[in-house]
Amino acid sequence: MNEMISTTILLILIMDPLGNLPIVMSILKHLTPKRKFIVLLREMIIALGIMFFFLLAGEKTLSILDLKPETVSIAGGIILFLIAIKMIFPDDKINDKKIDLTEPFLVPLAIPLVAGPSLLATLMLLSHQFSNQIISLSISLFIAWSITVFILLLSGTFLKFLGPKGIIALERLMGLILIMLSTQMFLDGITTWCKL
Repeated sequence: MNEMISTTILLILIMDPLGNLPIVMSILKHLTPKRKFIVLLREMIIALGIMFFFLLAGEKTLSILDLKPETVSIAGGIILFLIAIKMIFPDDKINDKKIDLTEPFLVPLAIPLVAGPSLLATLMLLSHQFSNQIISLSISLFIAWSITVFILLLSGTFLKFLGPKGIIALERLMGLILIMLSTQMFLDGITTWCKL
């Protein structure tokens, strides 16, 4: 149960719904509220399908590559640490990009905002590391996705309530939590490797 909760938190942190709020609102701002809801829900369902594919196929992919669990744990820790650093020290150039006014399909909402390379790599690593707990991982993924969808669907409310500075502060806090989780994953991998 504890592993499921920690995995769910980890996936929510990587999906970073709070950090994506301003971007999602910018992409969908020219749509009517009804169309905005339909498009966002459609993109989130596409993202979920992609994420489940990587979760279910990830273990087989990494097994073919003959990767050991401790290697996966160390690599996962490094990847998550780099993601966390970007959350705490974001690249301002990303937010300055011009937003395409056409209705998004697959890109950029489903991929890479929600189902980004970092999340897909993490799902592959988790499916290899906990190959006997695919059902638990699937439940964690669905819960994390549901929370992300809820936050993004209420993007206007969250932005009004928290404000731009509140969103940034929360994202930095999530980054700090992710650094701790990534460090633990890295240390677990090192400990297992030392015992060999």
